[in-house]
Amino acid sequence: MVAKPSEPKGQKQPITMLSDRVLVQVPVAEGERTSRAGILIPATAQVSKRLAWAEVVAVGPHVRNIKSGDHVLFNPEDRYEVDVQGDDYLILRERDIHAVASERIDGGTGLYL
Repeated sequence: MVAKPSEPKGQKQPITMLSDRVLVQVPVAEGERTSRAGILIPATAQVSKRLAWAEVVAVGPHVRNIKSGDHVLFNPEDRYEVDVQGDDYLILRERDIHAVASERIDGGTGLYL
């Protein structure tokens, strides 16, 4: 993202996602977790096969089943990290998302047929 010459540097520009891309933000509290025994597991000790939840911030025009505000389940290895004006986001493909949690979902399977 490059600021236009007439805009102040601190002002945020709108972001439009392209194709089937989804922009998500992982909550900060997701990094650390506590085991059942009460042991604090730091964010740096990530388990390789553990899926993560994130909130959808923006979606591309070809995304069919996900809207802004939904929570999605994804594999942390299938992502691209991006910093936008000091905020950390992830870019995912819709096909790399395993599940969607949303109040608007009506019990459908979410499968593409």
